[in-house]
Amino acid sequence: MSTITKKDLIDRISDATQAKRVVVKRIVQQFLDEIVAELEADNRLEFRDFGVFETRTRTARVAQNPKTLERVQVPAKRSVKFKMGRLLKEKLGSTPSVEQPQEV
Repeated sequence: MSTITKKDLIDRISDATQAKRVVVKRIVQQFLDEIVAELEADNRLEFRDFGVFETRTRTARVAQNPKTLERVQVPAKRSVKFKMGRLLKEKLGSTPSVEQPQEV
């Protein structure tokens, strides 16, 4: 598995569309900025067949330091949840199932 950066994606899109790299970079950055702004406003982003981004608020809780066994107050925080859409699930394939031995 390799890491693909934003620069790599911009280069690929630029090559595939014959658009100037600087224009593609501006569009990709604006797209990402819009996603962040909508999630910050607690809006749900749905891209059909790709997936859904939405924010979740985790409640405050009391945790325990495993080393010292000291109780620690963990504040509430927001996180982003992503749920895969139908086409993405199909492209990635289903989770491998454990094969059952066949009787002969």
